[in-house]
Amino acid sequence: MKPTPKELIAKLQLEPHQEGGWFRQAYKSATEVQAPQGRRSAVTTIYYLLEHARASPWHVVRSDEIWHFYHGAPSELFCYDPVTRKLIRYRLDAVTGDGVQVAVIPAGSWQAAHCLGEYMLVGCTVSPGYEDQDFRWVREVPDHGQHFAGEMRGLEAFL
Repeated sequence: MKPTPKELIAKLQLEPHQEGGWFRQAYKSATEVQAPQGRRSAVTTIYYLLEHARASPWHVVRSDEIWHFYHGAPSELFCYDPVTRKLIRYRLDAVTGDGVQVAVIPAGSWQAAHCLGEYMLVGCTVSPGYEDQDFRWVREVPDHGQHFAGEMRGLEAFL
């Protein structure tokens, strides 16, 4: 039987996430590394559940982020490089589906996601490890609006 979002939230002890959806940190390495942004845990990883009615709005993280599809509906993950203006669209899906199970968002790239069905359950692994000060909403980036043209047109809905 397919679990409901409410059942997964309870089972995995998820809490509300600033991007929308639900999360819990599953691991934070005790090993620290010197990163451009300062000392950081070598790696962190979370469970992240996003329901259909919500989206993970455009944001940027100062470390590489690896998305791992675990369960639920296919989802769309956007990765945009504001320097080259290149957009990559990933369809995250089960091994038996039409998409990929792992997608990498390089440090400094803009990212947004939304679920194409009832919910998605993914893992997000960040290295060097995630710290709140390494997160920024794209809507706070000066002149961000000029990027939402061409293949980015329409994706400003995720701001």
